[in-house]
Amino acid sequence: MKPSALIAIALVFGAIAAFVIARWAGGGAEAAGVPVVVAVRQIAPGTVLGAQQLTKVSWPQGVSLPGAFSDISKVEGRVARELIHAGEPILAPKLAPDDSKGGLAAVIEPGMLAITVRVNEVIAVAGFTLPGSYVDVLASTRDADGQAFSRIVLSRVKVLAVAQDTTGDPTKPKVTKVVTLELTPAQAERLDLARSVGTLSLALRNELDQLESRSPGARLSDLASARSAAVVPAGATPATSAARAAPVGTPRSSTPVQQIRGVE
Repeated sequence: MKPSALIAIALVFGAIAAFVIARWAGGGAEAAGVPVVVAVRQIAPGTVLGAQQLTKVSWPQGVSLPGAFSDISKVEGRVARELIHAGEPILAPKLAPDDSKGGLAAVIEPGMLAITVRVNEVIAVAGFTLPGSYVDVLASTRDADGQAFSRIVLSRVKVLAVAQDTTGDPTKPKVTKVVTLELTPAQAERLDLARSVGTLSLALRNELDQLESRSPGARLSDLASARSAAVVPAGATPATSAARAAPVGTPRSSTPVQQIRGVE
C-alpha cells in the first residue's frame, strides 16, 4: 500500500477518535451537572439556615431550577419562609428577605397580621388543624333581641402556628388550645370583635378550595324549620303525607295546609 494511502487512513481514524472523545467528554460534563444547595434535614418555617443543615448535590444541566443556589455561603443565615423537606433544593421564593431575623414574624406575608385565638380540642377540629391548613372561622353569639345565632365571619384564612409549632404531621393530630391565624388588618379587627362578644369555632377546609364561604348565618328558627322539613318524606308534600297517614273512613280536614320549604 502506498504511503499516501496509509496517511489518509490514519487521518480518518484520528478524526473519528477525536470525535468520539469529544462526545464522551461532553456527555460526562452533562452527567456531572451543576452544584445545587439542598436541605440535609427538614427545616421548619422561621428557622435560620445554618451550614450544618445544607449540602450541595449535582443537578442535571438540562433541568431548569429557577431560584436555586450553587453556593452554601449565599444561603447561610437566611430564614425559611415555608417548610423545606430533606433533600429539597433551597429556592429563593421559599426564603424570607435577607434582613429577616427569624421566628414567626419572618413567615408572615407582607401586609398581613398574625393573631392568636384560644380554642379547645373540639373547636380546633379534633387536632387536625395544622400549620399551613386553611380554615373558616365561625362566631356564635346573640343578636340585639337576645336570639342566638351563628355565622361564618372569616373565610379561608391560613393557620400559621398551632400552639408554638409552625410545622405539623398530618398523620399525628395534635390537641391544642391556641392557634395563630394570618389575617389582613380588616380581618384581624373582625376576629377581635367576634371573640369579644361570643365563642369561636374553626371549620377545616380543603387546601385547594379557593371559594369564599357566603352564608346568611343560622338561628334557632332555622333549626326548627329544618326539623319540620325533615319529617316530610322526600318528594312528598305535607298534604299528601297527612292523607296517606289518615285511616280509611276518617274525614279529611277542610283546614288549608301551608307548605314550608326551608325557612319560607
